[in-house]
Amino acid sequence: MTTLHAELVLVRHGEAVCNVTGVAGGERGCTGLTELGRWQAAQVAARLAREHADRPFDVLYTSPRRRAAETAAAIADRLGLPVLAEPGLRNPDHGSADGLPWAQARAGLTGSARHHPDRVPAPGAETWNGYLTRSATALRTIIERHPGRRILVAGHRETVETAQLAMVCHPDCAGRGPVGVVADHTGVTRWRHETDRHGYGTWLLAVHNDIGHLAPD
Repeated sequence: MTTLHAELVLVRHGEAVCNVTGVAGGERGCTGLTELGRWQAAQVAARLAREHADRPFDVLYTSPRRRAAETAAAIADRLGLPVLAEPGLRNPDHGSADGLPWAQARAGLTGSARHHPDRVPAPGAETWNGYLTRSATALRTIIERHPGRRILVAGHRETVETAQLAMVCHPDCAGRGPVGVVADHTGVTRWRHETDRHGYGTWLLAVHNDIGHLAPD
């Protein structure tokens, strides 16, 4: 017999303008959600509100990027929770490539950042391994800050990926090779913490990339 103690629910932001235009969406490059992205955010917010009415979430965190913050705002409006911005949850820092088309931002790189995890892709940018360490630390800090609570996070595809790696590779995700995950816009991923009858706790991946709320009625 197991006892449910805590849950970490990750929601990727809705479709963003930078996704459609193909630019590096950092602090400068992110200009928020598209019309479709706002609809996606409203759909996932409605779904989470129904869940919240039955088993309330305790806290709502967001990446400070505009596309994630707008998604979190839509969720907060339905759930009645304050939004807590966590700088460590932001997507990888692009440095001087922020706001540039990806073809320019990745100039000189063969493959994605995952294929060159310790290489700085542009002046002032983060390495992929540096991003994983920073993002994983932010997630673990949030979990430790709210023991036994239901935590909701509005973030990025990379946030979902970080959680996967952080739980599996704890404490060090670096150097694991070019492995990634699929995370659609407003896809919902759930991690549950359960304790068995012997008192041992385990984080379990319960749901990955659920986009059932986007299905037509």
